[in-house]
Amino acid sequence: MQGQKGRLAGVVERAGTTAVRALRLVYPPQCLTCDAAVGEEGTLCPSCWGETPFIAGLVCDKCGIPLPGQDEGEVVLCDDCHRIARPWGRGRAALLYGDKARQIVLGIKYYDRHDTALPAGRWLARAAAPLIRADTLVAPVPLHWWRLFRRRYNQSALLSAALARTAGLDHCPDLLIRNRHTGTQDGRTREGRFANLSRAISVHPRRAGLLAGRHVLLVDDVMTSGATLAAAAEACFSQGADAVDVVALARVGRNEQA
Repeated sequence: MQGQKGRLAGVVERAGTTAVRALRLVYPPQCLTCDAAVGEEGTLCPSCWGETPFIAGLVCDKCGIPLPGQDEGEVVLCDDCHRIARPWGRGRAALLYGDKARQIVLGIKYYDRHDTALPAGRWLARAAAPLIRADTLVAPVPLHWWRLFRRRYNQSALLSAALARTAGLDHCPDLLIRNRHTGTQDGRTREGRFANLSRAISVHPRRAGLLAGRHVLLVDDVMTSGATLAAAAEACFSQGADAVDVVALARVGRNEQA
């Protein structure tokens, strides 16, 4: 019986592969951000790759924003992170928000571009590599239930799932809950953003047991002031997390912050 099932699975797999190949003859893979043909699904064409602001080199160890100078392996903080008490340990981001990065983020967030989540997860895993530990638990920043109902999905959960799959880490998509609807952060001052998120995020009661002595890696689509990630990190520490680090798909530059 097992042999028959195996042969049947092989037939189905070959049929599926054939169907995909036939489909690709009619609809070849396209770049994630334009109509150009690419050799592999979920990739950028050379032109868009050059226009996508991947973060590399020296970055702030707390928030991941790019810094001038050479990366010599030492811990360096930006001016904001010298002034602002970040509750998390370390932070990274894959892209600098703007240009193609903005298009990618908005596509995932508002336009059902779920196909972008997997490659974005690979970019996140690469950015977060210095933060990952053997016991890392990956979790997304939560949406309020009303926003989740209207959007139908949490874009940060798509990203965190793809990151965890890429890096081979444990993932808990509902580790955190948003206790109240905080509205949009757009247009608020830095102080307003932090005040708006105060005590707005907590650990899901059924997931609290996962946190004791654990390292948590929080995932968000965009980091601006860091208020949302700060509230999420504090919630994790309140339930006994050993350490909390953060990673965002895109980091908003200082000149673009409110």
